[in-house]
Amino acid sequence: MQSSPPLIEARQLTKRFDDFEAVKGIDVEVRPGEVFGFLGPNGAGKSSTMRMIACVSRPTGGSLRVLGLDPQRDGRRIRARLGVVPQEDNLDIELSVWDNLIIYGRYFGLPRSLLAERAKELLEFVQLSDRAGSKVDPLSGGMKRRLTIARALVNEPELLLLDEPTTGLDPQARHLVWERLYQLKRRGVTQVLTTHYMDEAEQLCDRLVVMDEGVIVDEGGPADLIARHVTKEVVELRFADDDDRARAVGPLDRCGFRIEPLADRVLVYADDGDALVAQLHEVLPVHAESVLVRRSSLEDVFLKLTGRTLVD
Repeated sequence: MQSSPPLIEARQLTKRFDDFEAVKGIDVEVRPGEVFGFLGPNGAGKSSTMRMIACVSRPTGGSLRVLGLDPQRDGRRIRARLGVVPQEDNLDIELSVWDNLIIYGRYFGLPRSLLAERAKELLEFVQLSDRAGSKVDPLSGGMKRRLTIARALVNEPELLLLDEPTTGLDPQARHLVWERLYQLKRRGVTQVLTTHYMDEAEQLCDRLVVMDEGVIVDEGGPADLIARHVTKEVVELRFADDDDRARAVGPLDRCGFRIEPLADRVLVYADDGDALVAQLHEVLPVHAESVLVRRSSLEDVFLKLTGRTLVD
């Protein structure tokens, strides 16, 4: 049985702004029904890539196909089949929640009778039915984000693009957005998202690329990337001051531990964190103020691949 063609296919995709190269010849393929992520810090080239996929920014070089079409020739046809959640909410704050959906839907030529039914379903989906008549301006950040997602679904898109979907939200609001996106995933909606939150990428993405300074440094499923690059667990050591931290690094290094000294802590990698802690007590020449054993994450993968954290 022949597999379905990719919804997004980029080869050596490049974006330059004058002398600055934001995206440096990346290859990307997104398959139908998957949630695909671009993980990296601010300035990695994630948003520039998304803008090219959304047909609002022309590639400088390479090739790009979206929904089997060429964005440079068929941008309007592609945009009609996309749902886009931009990094910054751009809702009409003077209109009601309901009217934001209805008026946006009219841009796609959808009849009012269909829009009314669809808006009702979408507000239920994002848990805003009780705010249908409310103005947008006084809504919380989480409510606005959910409304922006609902608006992006008005035209029943074949491909949903989400640029930093939960940036600035509190943990409760973030988890509610994740729940909505996970429900869309279960319905088979193909999603492409950018994020610098490692937990968001792990929670939502089937596959992702790790980007840094305009290039892709690795690609795979979250669990695969973690297994490929780091150990199962990490021990985080925090010390009273910089001098104590510096004194701890030498003995740890000489004893053959795999370590990553950071500005505020030292990471020590191991498959069994608890067993490692017992060894560390015998080796450390100074007292660690706190010792935390945790499972490895995509943050550790990024640190291994680039030498810096996602928030650097």
